[in-house]
Amino acid sequence: MNSPMIDQRQKFFHIGAVASMGLLILWCIAWETLLAPLKPGGSWLALKAAPLLFPLAGIVKRDIYTLQWTSMMVLLYFTEGVVRGWSDLGTTSAWLGWGEAAIVVVYFICAIMYVRPYKQAARKIAKDLLKKVNTTAK
Repeated sequence: MNSPMIDQRQKFFHIGAVASMGLLILWCIAWETLLAPLKPGGSWLALKAAPLLFPLAGIVKRDIYTLQWTSMMVLLYFTEGVVRGWSDLGTTSAWLGWGEAAIVVVYFICAIMYVRPYKQAARKIAKDLLKKVNTTAK
């Protein structure tokens, strides 16, 4: 896991996760306040970006647990993007919905790929420990 190639990939995926989460927050706020709000002048729906602010510090700090659970949380935003993209046909809101879904896909891939080597290492450690326990017990 100390390979320079893995470190470069890890850095790339971390930057991608941080950037896409930041973009998702800005996207949600801009969508519901300026670009295509449900009501003229803005909508309270812009508060949907608030839950994304809480894990942002953990994502920036490369917290594995935060990256894991946020990769599941953002699927709610993916669902909203697809539903609004599909149902708001031919409007700015529809394009913003598809854009939201695309940003979520980028975050999901970056988060999963960042966490992957750590999960593989944990599996290997658990497997080695289990093997050691089984040989000691015999």
